[in-house]
Amino acid sequence: MNKIVNPTKNTWSAVLKRPTKTVADIEKTVDEIFNEVKTKGDSAVLRYTQLFDGTTPDNLLVSKEEISKAEKSIPSELKEAIDIAKTNITTFHAAQKTESVTVETTNGVTCWQEKRPIQKVGLYIPGGSAPLFSTILMLAVPATIAGCKEIVLCTPPDKNGEVNAAILYTAKLCGVTKIYKIGGIQAIAAMTFGTETVPSVYKIFGPGNQYVTVAKQLATKYNVAIDMPAGPSELLIYADETANPTFVASDLLSQAEHGPDSQVILVSTSKKIITETEKEVEAQLEKLPRKDIATQAISNSKLILVDTEEEALEMINEYGPEHFIVISENEEYFVKNIQNAGSVFIGNYTPESAGDYASGTNHTLPTNGYSKQYSGVNLDSFLKSMTFQKISEKGIKNIGPAIETMAEAEGLEAHKNAVSIRLKSLQ
Repeated sequence: MNKIVNPTKNTWSAVLKRPTKTVADIEKTVDEIFNEVKTKGDSAVLRYTQLFDGTTPDNLLVSKEEISKAEKSIPSELKEAIDIAKTNITTFHAAQKTESVTVETTNGVTCWQEKRPIQKVGLYIPGGSAPLFSTILMLAVPATIAGCKEIVLCTPPDKNGEVNAAILYTAKLCGVTKIYKIGGIQAIAAMTFGTETVPSVYKIFGPGNQYVTVAKQLATKYNVAIDMPAGPSELLIYADETANPTFVASDLLSQAEHGPDSQVILVSTSKKIITETEKEVEAQLEKLPRKDIATQAISNSKLILVDTEEEALEMINEYGPEHFIVISENEEYFVKNIQNAGSVFIGNYTPESAGDYASGTNHTLPTNGYSKQYSGVNLDSFLKSMTFQKISEKGIKNIGPAIETMAEAEGLEAHKNAVSIRLKSLQ
């Protein structure tokens, strides 16, 4: 890991730079695939599935028989673990429901707000070497609670043209309506435009690599909403001398093993913690099955020593981490003053893995500094707020003159007339 001691503020941008490609580096490839899927549908999807995943499935849609077979193959211990996670995630997201808001703004003028589910949503679930069935829980559970009618899931097949059994089991358990063996850019394009087999959706959710992230951003040009531009995983930890370096190292590595473009950062006011954590990272790294991947991510990562907690917090808010762990004697200071983070984990016994799987919070979070303006996925992500109003005769008399005056000032005579005609009818 790269050690940096007391970086000056004017160097923070370079110090905190993420190891990601720019949109310009990727956009040409994404554009080409989008255009081909738009015009050629399933045939284009199959061509790119063969090119990128090395297989051509007989059928893009997962059959009931495949789901049934997967369900039988899942060990009972894993089913129990998934059930525990689902229960906690359901509890937390169900608690986010809000009642409609009704108010009489003026005598005779009643306004109210209600929420409606997004009817058709698409979930992208990464597969490959780490099939993220846990992400299905994070997306399909709130989608179901919200009342989304159509929940479409796309995930890349393996070399045999099959989908990981845990993904199929979890998808069925959580109410997914259709599952497709499609990954990467072509999956996002299929859900954007629709094909002969895949329905188009109104909003796309889910993490992915940098190509998927850019594909989701491009989808917004075609009237499809996205949860957020969620790219490679990242974690920033603030730890003082009350932290356990073994725990800290394990958390850093838990994110580093996601992919070579993941980034992990430790910020501390303690030289001792940085030194001991670095030794622990080296020791634990040797034992990881995904050592090669984690090693690449660690090479992009930083150990940053600063003088004060105030400086540390300012730097963390500037970075805007996806995941933020704080282990500090002064934890309340960080909890109260952190402004930019996707999800916050507090104390020695709150590993980031808890949020990834089973504590109840959502792990689909903004990366690349987008926590400065985006929330992580929550129940409201699957809902739209709609406003309603009803005005009585008395109400239009009360606010009508103000509307007429404002419309006339803006030069919109027809707007004024829509009120004036009604007022005259009441004279």
